[in-house]
Amino acid sequence: MFEAFNKRDLASLDDLLAQDYVDHTNRLRGLDDVREFLTTLIKGFPDLLMTIEDIIAEGDRIWVRVKVTGTNTGEFRGRAPTGMKSMYTDVHIFRILNGVIIEDIMVSAHK
Repeated sequence: MFEAFNKRDLASLDDLLAQDYVDHTNRLRGLDDVREFLTTLIKGFPDLLMTIEDIIAEGDRIWVRVKVTGTNTGEFRGRAPTGMKSMYTDVHIFRILNGVIIEDIMVSAHK
């Protein structure tokens, strides 16, 4: 999923996420919500890059620690661009069913 985002290949989300996928952190439900959110994120931070730092898998859960970097050069959530570079760490806990992600909850640590 992170590789697809980094390549801006949002079409591949169809193969990675369940149709009824739920993102509890961003309050997203379904693929259309996810695509809309990621499109907005890319417009606000065109150089945004997500780098996987750790992965732990057990049963139907996968924990992924991701370093996120990007510069706010576009409007994001109704706010004007700041030009500021951001770097933070996200920890995602994904739940998998039948080979696709059905659920995600994320914790962020901003610096």
